[in-house]
Amino acid sequence: MAKTVPSAHQPLAERLRPKTLGEVVGQQHLLGEGMPLRIAFESGQPHSCILWGPPGTGKTTIARLMADSFDAQFITISAVLGGVKDIREAVEQALVAQGIMGSGGRRTIVFVDEVHRFNKSQQDAFLPHVESGLFTFIGATTENPSFEVNSALLSRAAVYVLQPLAESDLEQIAGKAQGIGAVPAIEKAALDRLVAYADGDARRLLNTLETLAVAAASEKLQEVTDAWLLKVLGERMRRYDKGGEQFYDTISALHKSVRGSDPDASLYWFVRMLDGGADPRYMARRLVRMATEDIGLADPRALRLALDAAETYERLGTPEGELALAECVIYLAVAPKSNAVYTAYNEARALIKKDGTRPVPMHLRNAPTKLMKDLDYGKDYRYAHDEEGGFAAGENYFPEGMKPPQFYRPVERGLEIRIADKLRELKKLNDKKD
Repeated sequence: MAKTVPSAHQPLAERLRPKTLGEVVGQQHLLGEGMPLRIAFESGQPHSCILWGPPGTGKTTIARLMADSFDAQFITISAVLGGVKDIREAVEQALVAQGIMGSGGRRTIVFVDEVHRFNKSQQDAFLPHVESGLFTFIGATTENPSFEVNSALLSRAAVYVLQPLAESDLEQIAGKAQGIGAVPAIEKAALDRLVAYADGDARRLLNTLETLAVAAASEKLQEVTDAWLLKVLGERMRRYDKGGEQFYDTISALHKSVRGSDPDASLYWFVRMLDGGADPRYMARRLVRMATEDIGLADPRALRLALDAAETYERLGTPEGELALAECVIYLAVAPKSNAVYTAYNEARALIKKDGTRPVPMHLRNAPTKLMKDLDYGKDYRYAHDEEGGFAAGENYFPEGMKPPQFYRPVERGLEIRIADKLRELKKLNDKKD
């Protein structure tokens, strides 16, 4: 087969795709001397693996280079568009290459892009062929394979984690694009903005450079300046996957910043999420959760403020309503913290789950009818409002024979200091009745 010469009509990302390991930019923790994937390349024996990392970090490139290195037939399946039929066709091609259904004896690598989009049965279809060695399976995913790839397939494949490309890596790639004359000269400030805009994604950088090159050519520009770039690029937008792991990592960072009482970090992650396209209504729900989980009764106003912020957003919408959410973020961050209610609730749930269904004590039962009263429902119940101080000292409100657990343990912060004092006083009154 004649070697295909890269065409000027090919996308820039394809024209600059590395042809050898030495041309790969970034991922040196995997491809550097003595690193896992380099060792795999040098071993002469391909093995099934899953390449996990953000878009534009080299997953497809590494899979292709592996096929070239082992002189293997390379079959690509897109999990977005493909299905069991494509898997079946890949098996037939692998059989032909191996010589079982025809002449040959060549290895096959089956590359499944976005493997997390295949359901369990589709993923299971690979298992017998991976086990038999018919082909080497390489999956690419932007999602955590622990959650998105079934355990049987995961146990048969090594997982390699790819990192977003560093700024220096992206600058090097931009230099390669200039080196083949694909883009004009780029002012330093403009390059810095482009690199930040790419946000670790080489494909995004190259696609943007390609768009800019066309615009620059139409205006006969010799250099891309920062001012011109801003005019063409418009408002800087960050890459953000609202359904993927990056989304949940960022909300986790926000939650932990609030819990850690850092208002500046909390506001940073909150704005990062809005800038990335997160639904402000989702953010409002999470703020309500933070108010109950991490602040609780140390400052009961936090929950009310979170609900007010959510209602304000519903009335005003974007962007005015986002300010109310930002106010809530800062308030939650500086509020006294307590997870006593959260802990008490979880402990109570755990006890109820494992404990038997104990009967309600007779004195706590409701007695709306004469028959129930005759059966002693509600007998000897002490009405707290009629007791001294509005407290029935020594009364038991748990099922008979059950050792009273202590779920709620207020912390010495905020309003819970006063709550703890109150509970200690009530305990003293109970102890006197024993």
